[in-house]
Amino acid sequence: MSSEEPSQNPTDEENSEKKLSKKEAAKIERQRKRQEAAALSAAAAVSAVALDGEDPLAANYGEIPLNDLQSKEISGKKWTDVKDLNDGLKDQAVLVRGRAQAIRAVGKKMAFVVVRKRGFTVQCVLTVAQDVVSSQMVKFATSLSRESIVDIEGIVSVPAQPITGASQQVEIQVRKLYCVNMAIPTLPINIDDAARSEVEIEKALQAGEQLVRVNQDTRLNYRVLDIRTPANQGIFRIQCQIENIFRQFLLSEGFVGIHTPKLIAGSSEGGSAVFRLDYKGTPACLAQSPQLHKQMSICGDFGRVFEIGPVFRAEDSFTHRHLCEFTGLDVEMEINEHYSEVMDIVDRLFVTMFDGLNETCSKELEAINKQYPFEPLKYLRQTLRLTFEEGVQMLKESGVDVDPLGDLNTESERKLGQLVLEKYGTEFYILHRYPLGVRPFYTMPCYDDMKYSNSFDVFIRGEEIISGAQRVHVPEFLTERAQACGIDVNTISTYIDSFRYGAPPHGGFGVGLERVVMLFCALNNIRKTSLFPRDPQRITP
Repeated sequence: MSSEEPSQNPTDEENSEKKLSKKEAAKIERQRKRQEAAALSAAAAVSAVALDGEDPLAANYGEIPLNDLQSKEISGKKWTDVKDLNDGLKDQAVLVRGRAQAIRAVGKKMAFVVVRKRGFTVQCVLTVAQDVVSSQMVKFATSLSRESIVDIEGIVSVPAQPITGASQQVEIQVRKLYCVNMAIPTLPINIDDAARSEVEIEKALQAGEQLVRVNQDTRLNYRVLDIRTPANQGIFRIQCQIENIFRQFLLSEGFVGIHTPKLIAGSSEGGSAVFRLDYKGTPACLAQSPQLHKQMSICGDFGRVFEIGPVFRAEDSFTHRHLCEFTGLDVEMEINEHYSEVMDIVDRLFVTMFDGLNETCSKELEAINKQYPFEPLKYLRQTLRLTFEEGVQMLKESGVDVDPLGDLNTESERKLGQLVLEKYGTEFYILHRYPLGVRPFYTMPCYDDMKYSNSFDVFIRGEEIISGAQRVHVPEFLTERAQACGIDVNTISTYIDSFRYGAPPHGGFGVGLERVVMLFCALNNIRKTSLFPRDPQRITP
């Protein structure tokens, strides 16, 4: 994410969501009341059963006392993951733990509990039978609140008909049921509502039915519930995999992982988008990137380094793709002859990443696609590279007038992405040799034209995800460039001095992790890919 992007006004989508907040809250409240009434009705049906005397099966169900949950003992019990339940376990006894996603009474002697664990679900059946399941046990099951944590012991069975209400195609015939932790009876948002796609909502409207739409602000206010949906579980598992591929690929290429300070004396990128603070009486900033220190690490003879860590930007950008804090994936490396060596790493890294995600994350991508439909990313085996001048020419030929020495705005980036897709059949490409005036002070100018620089941006689906360049490694020239960009060189004197002791030519790039996830999955807002997003208006939860 580059620091040069101008602040923008809130999108129509975000304004619309804020205006709808009260209406959505009212809808959710009505839905909750209907659900409460239905739950009470089902529980009443079970309560109507005559329960005379003590239940001889009382030890097979109930709430687990806190005392038993305080690491009291190691029992040797073995829990089976819900995802591992299959017909190979038919007639075997299993113990599972998960959330009570749905609870339904069927008459007076039967109930269904759908248990969810890490996005996988299984249907558990309680049927009153002598010496096995009592009416009191069925009553207890239907009294559970949704999203409570439960332990269920039972026998795996394989029904004759496919199961449509759960991911696993087996059932558990319940023998024991214990509540580990009870959720409150009425949740702020319903998980089923939060997991619903816009397609479902629109189809229901056309059929005359109004379903609850959980808007973005409500989701973020109750993020701990929102991230339980299958799509969100998929999003953040894909995010983890991207980070893992990034790390493993670079380690295989001889890079060393480093950790740089986030409290620094001066701005690392220039400009006003910096969080300033008092550091024991000394002015300081939160790092806008690890730029200065990863370059210093190159001067310290590490040769090739990378970092995965937080990045802070104080820009007032109310857009779908800006955050005040995001996770940066940063790379710096010595170069021998040409900054294309850095672009070579970008090329191989991201093709490896996209291949890996498509091969290993099919279930996660399917879950995301169900709620947020998207087309798989189109990319080439060898990533397309265009010069900035070539990009400008393509835009001009299509009727878009752009400043040949200025930066591309959001609309121009999207248009160019469309043109590249039509001409070259790819949604992932590199645009390099940017105008020097729109790049940070540490960017190396082109040898043949000082108006341009040895820099590049990388795009996915018409939006920028990477900024990179060859760096200035000559201290006198670096000082001159910093002063030209309005930076107080006294605040970065140790950075500049590190180049006085012998510095190799080098370059690197920075990637916004959340933006990569957003664009790979074609999501419409970066807040969907930040676990607990921080933007100009949100610092909680």
